[in-house]
Amino acid sequence: MLKAAIVLLLLATLVSLFSGLFFLVKDEGRSARVVNALTLRVTLTALTVGLIAWGFYSGQLVSHVTW
Repeated sequence: MLKAAIVLLLLATLVSLFSGLFFLVKDEGRSARVVNALTLRVTLTALTVGLIAWGFYSGQLVSHVTW
């Protein structure tokens, strides 16, 4: 369940990234839609990092790195 939520947040972040690019090209940076897309992207990224940290803290995510 946690991994699916992380993947969904990453996909939503990518959608926000490309929507911000579209608004930047279409509006030439003159509207607030680019700022709103950036705000949403930063929020989604913070939620993703928080979920990953919580997953490691709770033991639901485990690193198999040998070092």
